[in-house]
Amino acid sequence: MVDACGWEIIKNDPFLQEIAPHRHKLESVFGYSSTCVPSIVSGHWPDEHRNWCYFVHSPETSPFKFLSWLKWLPKAVTSRRIFRRWLTKLAKKKLGFKGYFDLYNIPFEHIDRFDFTEKKSPLQPKGMNRGTNIFDTLQEKEVPHFVSDPNQSEEANRDALAAHIEASDIDFAFMYWAGLDGLLHRVGNDSPEVPAKLRVYEEWIHYLYDLASKSYEEVNLYVFSDHGMANCDVHLDLKSVIETLPLTFGKDYAVVYDSTMARFWFFNDEVRQKITAALQTVPQGRIMPEAELKELRVHFEDHQFGELIFLVQEGVLIVPSHMGERPIRAMHGYHPHDAHSYASLLTNRPELTSEVTHIPHIHRLMEDSIEQQSSSYESHVCHRSAFTLAA
Repeated sequence: MVDACGWEIIKNDPFLQEIAPHRHKLESVFGYSSTCVPSIVSGHWPDEHRNWCYFVHSPETSPFKFLSWLKWLPKAVTSRRIFRRWLTKLAKKKLGFKGYFDLYNIPFEHIDRFDFTEKKSPLQPKGMNRGTNIFDTLQEKEVPHFVSDPNQSEEANRDALAAHIEASDIDFAFMYWAGLDGLLHRVGNDSPEVPAKLRVYEEWIHYLYDLASKSYEEVNLYVFSDHGMANCDVHLDLKSVIETLPLTFGKDYAVVYDSTMARFWFFNDEVRQKITAALQTVPQGRIMPEAELKELRVHFEDHQFGELIFLVQEGVLIVPSHMGERPIRAMHGYHPHDAHSYASLLTNRPELTSEVTHIPHIHRLMEDSIEQQSSSYESHVCHRSAFTLAA
């Protein structure tokens, strides 16, 4: 999986056309990688697996009370990214979190009111908040496989996979390339650095594909993304809009300011009305209707992720936010129907049907490949007859 390699980025680029000529534009899910990746590996939607946004208001279950004392430190220190990275590593180790974790820009004076939803890794068996994923299937069917390690560099993961392919000791590989996402956040999707990065991935995937072709009779290649990326040309200080109201965070309401949406919890109806009225005056975004959230499969009856969701237009960045104090060049997490939200799928398999239209459907392709390999085992076909590379 090439993180953030959206359809708009590759549609006019010759990326992997020689070995993966069959291209598909896929609709993503509403949210960030925190929900896109779980949706891909599980084949389910956010309202089913309940991996949506990272931080939720839940004082009763917050594991971050031990960090509250940091509110006494100067913001000039606690808002620095280098400080947050260092503290994130310490907190993740102390809390035993196995998935992706980042404290981002959550204010320490309120951090004991929030819980974090990805305590397990969706890239491992039993890693979903609800349900199973492709790695449970691989384990259950005893399929020898490789999964890239998020704690290792892209080059280290590439070399580790290459060693397994050369040894012919695996039948399935799931590779997660995260570098393009970070690059796009920094330089935007119009930078010449973007096609240059695609050429690097192209070389690496060609190399792995050629290795596999020498060791296996058949190679199924699926190269896909979780979402796209849009340049951010408009900055919205939504926090200031809300804080001008005669309301108090923690007493009247709670909110998580993500990069492209704000998620609110209300402690009485009067507060709900005041914040709703204020949001309706902001032209850069809109309140998401319940019916639309249900249609997008991100409506949660218990309001775990928020009672009201305010979404900005594509190209607008909420800044400052709980994700960052300063602007970045590009972002994702807009409406799935916005042009730069669409993901991509490139493959050497010509038989894909029109049923593969959304990123959760990628799971079906991986599962079909596993079933094919399992049938080969049962039929006593050569153990290494087929190999699937999901990259």
